[in-house]
Amino acid sequence: MVDAVAWGDPLLDPLFTTAEAARIFAPRARLQGMLDFEAALARAEAAVGVIPQAAVGAIAKACDASLYDLNALGAEAALAGNTAIPMVKHLTRTVKEADEEASRYVHWGATSQDAMDTGLVLQLRGFIAALDGDLARLCDSLAAMADQHRATPMIARTWLQHALPTTFGLKAAIWLDALTRDRERLAAAKGRLALQFGGAAGTLAALGDKGMPVAEALAKELGLPLPTVPWHATRDRVVELATALGILAGTLGTMGRDLSLMMQVEVAEAFEPAAPGRGGSSTMPHKRNPVASAVLLSAAVRAPALVGGLLAGMVQEHERGLGGWHAEWQALPDLCRLVAGAAHHAADAFGGLEIDAERMRRNIDLTQGLIMAEAVTMALGDRMGRMAAHSLVGEASRRAASEKRSLRSVLEEDGRVTEALDAAAFDRLFDPLGYVGAADTFIERVLADVK
Repeated sequence: MVDAVAWGDPLLDPLFTTAEAARIFAPRARLQGMLDFEAALARAEAAVGVIPQAAVGAIAKACDASLYDLNALGAEAALAGNTAIPMVKHLTRTVKEADEEASRYVHWGATSQDAMDTGLVLQLRGFIAALDGDLARLCDSLAAMADQHRATPMIARTWLQHALPTTFGLKAAIWLDALTRDRERLAAAKGRLALQFGGAAGTLAALGDKGMPVAEALAKELGLPLPTVPWHATRDRVVELATALGILAGTLGTMGRDLSLMMQVEVAEAFEPAAPGRGGSSTMPHKRNPVASAVLLSAAVRAPALVGGLLAGMVQEHERGLGGWHAEWQALPDLCRLVAGAAHHAADAFGGLEIDAERMRRNIDLTQGLIMAEAVTMALGDRMGRMAAHSLVGEASRRAASEKRSLRSVLEEDGRVTEALDAAAFDRLFDPLGYVGAADTFIERVLADVK
């Protein structure tokens, strides 16, 4: 359990993010990411003979975020233009107190953006691993749901209206299929989050012929990929992650929308898990509000603006940009925290989803067989042509609706229909599970992909 002070907003953060995301992107964790870069840089440079091995201990010991005053660093960053400049200053001062000689080698040959970007990459890789834990939990629940409910019939709704029969298993499989692609996108983005190390202008000139050996040793120290070239002004690596998170927010939002609609009293097909204090009302004791769905939908509303800002910030100037890079510093962590909260709520909600299969079946009958009109049309089309069958069944559907009768009873009064279809054919055509097409095959394909 993370300490309450880690929350940026202790009133709302527990609803909209997770303790782990709050910890990863807390101000002190941001500082620690930069300090981890500095400690690794010292070790790498000593390993290839750029700085004395004796300097490493004092530098590494001083790379502890708990030693520094965040308020003082922030005040200086407001004047310096970024957080790394005062960080290096305070780090150097701390090292000097222990070993004046070692302090000469702090941040040797690096630039502010190297520390900030690499620190961010370390945070992001930890964040993606934590996020994927919740996504894996969610996907496991959906896979079990898809398999268990492959023969649970329900209404497929198009334009929010009753369309044709489907199965709840297929609905779960479709959610799962989208989430599988989301996880693949996140994994690909994580794989391209690499070391940032280019020095002042992306040439490592300050290190002379030791630049590449240091870069290689530094990447190894941090366990990060070594990019072909520094990427100071080429922001696709972090924006790729942002877009993947934006798409994931949309996937989760779709699930939240579907679940909230299914939770409506008039529909009552599935419910978020119940618990004391969950989804209640300040005045109406009977309420069971879709809390997780609200968080998923909120994230889907907020994420696009954050992603859009990060995309706009990709346009940067020459070797290191002005403003576009700065725009990432708060927007990307905000996006990460937001999506983490949605994923966590989704994993909890869908992991304990209450499903009313009987209500799903009863809802199919609300239109008294009208949703089987296409099935009858296709069967009659073999005898009288598709357009003629469509016209006949369309007229019968209008009669059934206006007279509040079942479509089957109206069709059984039409000699053209009874000449083509016997009672057994009617039974088959008005069985919802008999008209779900390749639903089971689709479920199998999704489950096979997941495995």
